[in-house]
Amino acid sequence: LDSLHLEIRLGSCRLSPRLINPELVPGFIRTMSEEAAAKAGRPAGPSIFSKILDGSIPTKFLHEDDKCVAFNDIAPQAPVHFLVIPRKPIEMLEDAAPEDEGLLGHLLLTANKIAKERGLSNGYRVVINNGVEGCQSVYHIHVHVFGGKQLTWPPGC
Repeated sequence: LDSLHLEIRLGSCRLSPRLINPELVPGFIRTMSEEAAAKAGRPAGPSIFSKILDGSIPTKFLHEDDKCVAFNDIAPQAPVHFLVIPRKPIEMLEDAAPEDEGLLGHLLLTANKIAKERGLSNGYRVVINNGVEGCQSVYHIHVHVFGGKQLTWPPGC
C-alpha cells in the first residue's frame, strides 16, 4: 500500500486512506489520492473522526478525556505520528470561534503531553491542515504530531 492511494467509503462516510487499513474493510473502493480528496473539498456526510468518536470505527486511544481523543495515524509519516481530535465537531481551523480558544489550547497541551509520554524529548512537529490548499482531507479539525527522527524544512512546500 506504500505507493497506492485510496479512498474508502462506508455508507456515506469517506475515510481517509491514512487513517484506516483498507484491506480490513470489506468492499473498499480505490478512487483517488489523499491530495485529490483534499482538492475535492468538504465531502457530504459524517467524517471518519465522527465514526471513531461514536464508536462505529474501533480505535485504540492514546489519550481520552471529555474534550478530545488521540490515536496513532494508521499510515505514519514518521516513527511517531499521532492525531489529537476534539470531541466537538469543528470542521476546519477557520471555522473555530472565539469560544473555542480553550479547546484549541487543550488540543495543543494534549499533543505536548503525549509527545513527552512517547519520548519525543528531542522535538516534534505539530501540523493542522486547513482547507483545500492546506491539503485537508478530513473535515474535522485534527492536530498531527510527527517525531522520532530529524524532520526537514520546509515541510511539503
